[in-house]
Amino acid sequence: MTGHRWSQSTLRGIVRQILSPKRAHLAKQTRTLFAERRRLNAIYEEDFLGFSYGFRPRRSQHDALDALAFAITRTKVNWILDCDLSAYFDSVSHDWLVRFIEHRVADPRIICLIRKWLKAGVLDDGQLTVPEAGTPQGSVASPLLGNVYLHYAFDLWAERWRHYEARGQVALVRYADDIVAGFEHRVDAERFLADLRVRLEKFALSLHPDKTRLIEFGRYAAENRARRGLGKPETFNFLGFRHISGHSRAGRFQLKRKSRRDRMRAKMRSLKEELRRRRHEPIPQQGRWLAQVLRGYFAYHAVPTNAKSLYAFRQHVIDLWRRSLRRRSQKDHTTWQRMTRLAAAFLPTPRVLHPWPDDRFAVNHPRWEPSARIGPARICAGGVQ
Repeated sequence: MTGHRWSQSTLRGIVRQILSPKRAHLAKQTRTLFAERRRLNAIYEEDFLGFSYGFRPRRSQHDALDALAFAITRTKVNWILDCDLSAYFDSVSHDWLVRFIEHRVADPRIICLIRKWLKAGVLDDGQLTVPEAGTPQGSVASPLLGNVYLHYAFDLWAERWRHYEARGQVALVRYADDIVAGFEHRVDAERFLADLRVRLEKFALSLHPDKTRLIEFGRYAAENRARRGLGKPETFNFLGFRHISGHSRAGRFQLKRKSRRDRMRAKMRSLKEELRRRRHEPIPQQGRWLAQVLRGYFAYHAVPTNAKSLYAFRQHVIDLWRRSLRRRSQKDHTTWQRMTRLAAAFLPTPRVLHPWPDDRFAVNHPRWEPSARIGPARICAGGVQ
């Protein structure tokens, strides 16, 4: 475990604001500590590896998606291991977490404050529950502490494993507790999965038995499976998209990404409830609100190869809006012709907003940059060396 320990003088600015007599209450101390989370993030940004993308400065979900797409389309990935940690944020060991933090933060007052925060408990219906493990979800500190825990429990181990244990190329992408690993050889994937289970048990973590899958996926997966008399390659989900092994119009391999149907249905249910609440608002006001909803949805999901899902989502929104308007009155006769005019006036038309993942990844991680061979730039480049 590399890196130096931060002394009291380095964190003096944080401690002075946190532990002053005026901020003696734990809740106020906690809010002050995580108001300074940028400083704490700067400490751990020196250690976090390149394939870790979750809740880090200047890194987004689409950066993780681009890295995964680059690894699948440009490297020797033939097998995908989709890992799902069972109740990760509820299983984090407090003792191990504090020990990990002590590797980088030497000030005992900061360590004491984190211990108190972890043991603060949750008040539910008048009952105070003090957890023995886990980090409170929804807190601004939980993502950082979760990243620190998996950095020591998984990242460092996985980085060493792919260098010294793997026989072929290995690609790793982690966003918070969502982990996807790509392998050139199946034997590497199976050994990695077996070793990973043992590794996680040491830190009170486990893989979900049903959601963790090893599938054949990659540029040559369809051909190899057809040669063995098998069907199409299976799909897997990552960060809201279903990843599909497909082909372009020219017949070449193409990674296709579609919005997850279960997430889309959940979004439609929430929209239906909100439209019911806004049913008697003026139609222009409803239209402006729905336009904001669509623009927000398109901002994330408008990636190449996902246009059909975007048009389907917009059409479902129009249908929900029509049904809501027809329930405003028993004499309402809102027709599809009128809905077409309202949709054209208020609702944006889907269009692809994100570039192809290979193009954006090449811009963010150019091979000619001086740091491309060392540091995070080398590791970020698809997580493959």
